[in-house]
Amino acid sequence: MPHAPLSSTGPRRRSLRAASAAVALSAALLAAGCGASEDTVQDPKATASPVKGFPVTIDNCGVRTTYDKPPARVVTIHQHPAELMLALGLKNRMAGTAFPDSAVLPELRKDYESIPELAKKEPSFETVLDAEPDLVYGGYGSAFDENEGRSRTAFTDAGIDTHLNREYCGKKRVTMQDTYDEIRTIGKIFGVPDRAGELVADLEGRVDRATAEVDGEPEVSVFVYDSGDKTAFTAGGKSLGTELIHLAGGKNVFADLDDVFGDVSWEQVVERKPNVIAVYDYAGAGSVEQKKEFLLSQPALADVPAIRNKRFVVLPLTATLVGIRSAYAVDDLARGLHPKSFG
Repeated sequence: MPHAPLSSTGPRRRSLRAASAAVALSAALLAAGCGASEDTVQDPKATASPVKGFPVTIDNCGVRTTYDKPPARVVTIHQHPAELMLALGLKNRMAGTAFPDSAVLPELRKDYESIPELAKKEPSFETVLDAEPDLVYGGYGSAFDENEGRSRTAFTDAGIDTHLNREYCGKKRVTMQDTYDEIRTIGKIFGVPDRAGELVADLEGRVDRATAEVDGEPEVSVFVYDSGDKTAFTAGGKSLGTELIHLAGGKNVFADLDDVFGDVSWEQVVERKPNVIAVYDYAGAGSVEQKKEFLLSQPALADVPAIRNKRFVVLPLTATLVGIRSAYAVDDLARGLHPKSFG
């Protein structure tokens, strides 16, 4: 190979195992989400009258939490929870972020950059405590890694509530419904259910418009390349990525892989002859150009239609997770799989 081989898989993705160029949010989403933001984080100790609609009790991944009022100082660990909160107009509730995965959506970038970044990776327990949050919202299961001292119990003992993205609640299957349910749940926790409903409607509309454009088009076979050199780490049949591909008028060639993610051999990739390769883009597993160069340089893959025709679709990792970007990924995929349908 003309370059150093890519790592077998990003270590964070390996440990999780269950886990488009940046696109603009629509005006409707902005109107629903960003209009209520303020410049300062609220003081969780400030006294206040009882809040309408509260208390709210949420069952989340086996942890039941009752909120007497909306959280006022939130630390988000991983990017997709932060973007979800910003899209709901909750910047004024955010005391810190951590672990960015991809370029932030342009319309959210200014707000995102105004929030203190606590760490490039998952912050230590002590670093989170220093931000004085009343809620920690984790995107991946690793946000609450017991071995790193960040268990949900540890935060509870410190008087801090926690919420974990439902993608990591152990269901072993992820769908677009999870995205919509996660948004509505966060809307309930923060007392903004109407905003959450408007955001969900906006995302559903985007998916409907994309699927309508490719309705009746022949299905396109897609191989998801996350990472790997000796084997390929790919999205299985229980991943959100598989549903996104289906909605966009395609079929994941490894939809029969009975997991969210898994390893497959390059011989299997050759046998299944994908017409398009969806490249997942995230820090720690090589750049998109490195991944493309690696795939194009492999003699064994030369006759794979997607390689022969150099047909790639790039998706930021955050577009394939339970968060606001998944609906936009359907549009990006549909345009990549069926470009003639979009003029």
